[in-house]
Amino acid sequence: MSRKVPVVCHGHSRPIVEVNYSTITPDGYFLSSASKDGVPMLRHGETGDWYGSFQGHKGAVWSCVLNEPALLCATGSADFSARVWDACSGGQLQEFVHPHIVRSVNFSHHSNKLATGCADKLIRLFDLGAPEEAPATLQGCEAAVRSMVWLQDDKILACVCNDKPGINIFDMRTMQLAHTIPTEAAPATSIDVTFDQQYMTTAEGKTVRVFDTSTLKLVKGFTLDHMAEAASFCPSKGKLVAGGEDMWVHLDVFA
Repeated sequence: MSRKVPVVCHGHSRPIVEVNYSTITPDGYFLSSASKDGVPMLRHGETGDWYGSFQGHKGAVWSCVLNEPALLCATGSADFSARVWDACSGGQLQEFVHPHIVRSVNFSHHSNKLATGCADKLIRLFDLGAPEEAPATLQGCEAAVRSMVWLQDDKILACVCNDKPGINIFDMRTMQLAHTIPTEAAPATSIDVTFDQQYMTTAEGKTVRVFDTSTLKLVKGFTLDHMAEAASFCPSKGKLVAGGEDMWVHLDVFA
């Protein structure tokens, strides 16, 4: 069997803290990356070819994500701002100033709203159709927001916080914290949703769990030999991937 050689994408000058693939579009699929060098980048998802960089942040960029058609990119930074960019031209479209570090950003499934998770323990919801309006806020997090995902056709927003146990579930119809799913041995460090919106995956210390997003019930849990910082599930391939403190990426069969 021939050995598969990975594509190595050079360009960032400091540690990369987040990478995200887009969905498959008529032009292929794309890869966005956030780095402590403050310059988020966009690449071709299959070849790794560099398409461009988003210039303007004055601090480390902690989050970088594309919307579903991969036409918009959102970034969150240590410069106390979240920004929305034209993913085709690289031009900045909006800047949303925050009172503290923006650790996480995420477009709603319909791309009409942008959620930002801030170190001030608030989630802000910006209406991209009326960006000049003040954002709505979600309260109830007990620490800085680390990661978040939209679920159930944008009716639910799930988030995890720095060094705090539990997965917070916000009902977007009432704008209230509906309940908190308990974590097991450790706080969750990442939360991820599959492209088909059917499954949510969390990394919780040496435990990785997969939930059904329609019921928020546990589908399966995995116990690892190492601490996982991040995990993701691909249902079409039946594979679960996790990476963490042992410096390896682990691929498991989901059965």
